[in-house]
Formats: sequence, structure tokens, C-alpha cells
Amino acid sequence: MYQIEQMVVSFVQQHDLVFQTSLLFRIVIAGTFGYLIGYERKNRYKGAGMRTHAIVAMGAALMMVVSKYGFSDVAKFDSSRIAAQIVSGIGFLGAGVIFVKNNSVSGLTTAAGIWATAGVGMAIGSGAYYLGCGSGLLLVFTQIILHDVPFLAKEPYRSLLKLTTTQYDAVITELLQKLSEEKIKVRNVRIGKSGEKTKVELELLYPAGYEKYNLIVGWSNDERIESISG
Repeated sequence: MYQIEQMVVSFVQQHDLVFQTSLLFRIVIAGTFGYLIGYERKNRYKGAGMRTHAIVAMGAALMMVVSKYGFSDVAKFDSSRIAAQIVSGIGFLGAGVIFVKNNSVSGLTTAAGIWATAGVGMAIGSGAYYLGCGSGLLLVFTQIILHDVPFLAKEPYRSLLKLTTTQYDAVITELLQKLSEEKIKVRNVRIGKSGEKTKVELELLYPAGYEKYNLIVGWSNDERIESISG
């Protein structure tokens, strides 16, 4: 009787080990796809790269596995509670890579990628390999295509243009005319005087694909302007 009991225990342990190995395999796959998503971000010189995305995917997969199988011995357990917290919790991590400077926002795509990477990890962690892997590849494909294809990648963007001049009336008239010709919209204007100098701060909305560097360089050669940045 004792030998039979030992055999049963050994069988259960081996079965449990095989099962947990399969769950670990899910986490490895999730980490692999997280790495691929992060690799695309790394090539864009973004703050969150391969390690961040891989860890997010593996962490989401691990928490999904725990959520789905870790409480199976508890009566009436709710397997969705941990999974629901992943979705909201990753949002705080994504917020850490969003930066606002001169009314220009950067990092939104990376933040959204981190959030979506968590979804990939959750799908694979739950055992939906086809859905998780397919979504991971689609996410990488979307990031590459929407960044490299010109007519899809370019979007209007906001930025500040700051300049200092001693000939405000003439300069501002010509500048506003130039902006209108270039289809650059002026959203806000701030003017400050310091002696004979006038400091102007323009909040501009540049059209998709516009190179503001050329505008700044062009006006920096104007002798009436003492300084310009944007």
C-alpha cells in the first residue's frame, strides 16, 4: 500500500513538473516576442528598448499564468482579477516614457507599445499561442510600417519657436507671412520686452513631414534676429 501511494505521489509530481515546464515555456515565448518588439524601438533610439519590452512581456505572462492556474485549489476563485490589474498597472510604466517639452509630446508610441506588449504576454501566458504570437508580429509590423512608409508615418506636430530681435515689427510681419506660406499654423504667441530687445515665443503646428530645422537655420542668418531656437 505504501509503495502504491509513493508511485501515485511520484506520478503526480512528475505530471506537475511537466505542466509547470509547459507554463515556463509560455513565459519564454512571451519574452522572445517582447524582445522583438523592443528591438524595433531600440533601433529608433527610444528610451524603452529590448530589455524593457522583454521583461514586460515575461512579467505579464507570469502574472497571467499565476492568475489562471495559481489559485485552482481555491473554491470560487476569480481568475480575471490579477489579469485586470496588469492592464491598469502597465499604464503607469508606460507613462514613464512619455515626455513633454516645448509643448511637443514624445514617447507615446513607445508607451502604447509597452501596453500592447503586456497584452501579448497575457495572451501567451493564458495559452492562446496563436493569438499572442500573431499579435506580437502584427505589433512589430505596425511599428515598422507606420514609421518607415512616408505617407503613413508623418503626422502634424507642435513645437515652440523662440526668437529675440530688436526690430520686432518688421521681423514678425515677415515671419508670419513665411509661416502662412509654409502652411504652419500659429496656435499661440507670447511677447516680452527687455529694453530694446523683444522676445517672441510662438507655439506652432507644423504640417506632416515638415523639417523645422530648415526654418530655424534660415532665419538664424537674418541679422535682425539675435537668437532663435525651437
